[in-house]
Amino acid sequence: MAHPNEDRVRQGYEAFSKGDLQPLDDLFADDIVWHVGGRSSLAGDYKGKQEVYGFFGRLAEGTGGTFQLEVHDILANDEHGVALAHSRGQREGKTLDDNTLHVFQLENGKVKEFWGYPGDQYAVDEFWS
Repeated sequence: MAHPNEDRVRQGYEAFSKGDLQPLDDLFADDIVWHVGGRSSLAGDYKGKQEVYGFFGRLAEGTGGTFQLEVHDILANDEHGVALAHSRGQREGKTLDDNTLHVFQLENGKVKEFWGYPGDQYAVDEFWS
């Protein structure tokens, strides 16, 4: 039997893939902090749900709606979650095709903090440049 946070995070990815923010509103803490590493125009810390949703909008807009995450596995307990995923997208003649690791800090079933770790940070930065 999966941990309840594993199910919640998995449902969050399903909602993201459909562009449905309502389930994410229930999953994300109001004061969530979303860390995006690297040196691209998307890098930085997004604070609060509205900034995170704005970041998601930039992903979709920057790729003409082609950005996708394929989840391979999710592991979670009371305080942490980890997702193994693959990201894909097209942008200005460039292709994003990268394995990625997502780490979540959870509190009372809500995502408080997120860190994304691409398999190839240089390739991701180049894609978004």
